[in-house]
Amino acid sequence: MPDDRTPGPGIPGAPARTGPRRRARGRRRKPRGRRRTGLIVTAWTAAGIVVLGGSGAGYLYLKLNGNLKSVDIDQVLGTGRPDKAGNGSENILVLGSDTRSGGNGKLGGGTDDGTARSDTAMIVHVHRGHKEASVVSVPRDTLVDRPTCTGTAGRQHPAAHEVMFNSAYSTGGAACAVKTVETLTGLRMDHYLEIDFAGFEKLVDELGGVRVTTTEDIEDPGSHLDLTAGTHRLDGEQALGLVRTRHGVGDGSDLGRIQLQQAFVKALVDQVKDIGVLTSPKKLYGLADTATEAVTTDSGLGSVNSLTAFANGLKGIGASGLHMVTLPVCYDPADGNRVLVREAEARQVWDALKRDEPIPQTATEGTATGEAGDVVSAP
Repeated sequence: MPDDRTPGPGIPGAPARTGPRRRARGRRRKPRGRRRTGLIVTAWTAAGIVVLGGSGAGYLYLKLNGNLKSVDIDQVLGTGRPDKAGNGSENILVLGSDTRSGGNGKLGGGTDDGTARSDTAMIVHVHRGHKEASVVSVPRDTLVDRPTCTGTAGRQHPAAHEVMFNSAYSTGGAACAVKTVETLTGLRMDHYLEIDFAGFEKLVDELGGVRVTTTEDIEDPGSHLDLTAGTHRLDGEQALGLVRTRHGVGDGSDLGRIQLQQAFVKALVDQVKDIGVLTSPKKLYGLADTATEAVTTDSGLGSVNSLTAFANGLKGIGASGLHMVTLPVCYDPADGNRVLVREAEARQVWDALKRDEPIPQTATEGTATGEAGDVVSAP
């Protein structure tokens, strides 16, 4: 089993919850240069370009359907889960991974097959009416209590106290990640969507790049990123470097990287809606082929028809309808490479989503941010 407490960047001494903690172990470690980072593309972005499935394009449809991989989360987790919302809203757990597993028993990787890792997660809450969505990023370095879970390959994994959030995925794959999120939030995850690095990079290239504006220079040799302040059209490799850089901006922590990812997702959503990618059948097929190769879904989205229907229900959500926050956390005073959930503020977030209401501003006031600020935006 991987070490759940592998160091990652953070800032010691920042505001934190009170109470006894472990003895501090010194200064924050220098951020790693080439640590791979989970890439999050929201559900409607990855799914929204596979509408060719509804065109009845014969063998092309079968090809796309064969690209998709899925895991039966409901069967693995069984009973004892939070109730479905029943108010017209939906919750989707969106993960990024650094490889694509090849089979139902291998989906999610980690200890079950030793092939994949997820470093970042987004909980996407689609509000009733499907015109707006609230997105909560969960830092990989957050210390959580991981519940007992059954991995995708059927192996039982014991509960663990105060381990990194992303250890759920590396330990038991998609099913364990979903159970950990449901335990953390009290919310039922209606769907699961995962996208791999290689697929994302190719997807950005298929789109012809994505335009972003940087307000300051960003240089990170470890991520092969060298951008001057200004507007750029990023190709797939540059986009991947942007969303995985840890110390190109801000305090060098995972929290700063999350801010970059959120800004890039908004730029990507705008681009998909604006460039008219659905007007060219050839371009549409290329995008659909890339997207379906790149994603892993829950079994409820495991066909092109179901994924298309799901995407059509989200097409009314644009960048202006995305409300993106980071899970309220503080740096662990005992280990600046870890963050702790600010329980009272986090409860405001989960209660609001359970009621299908906007996340209150008070939930994120005074929490750790990573100090990346408004470095990247859509032009």
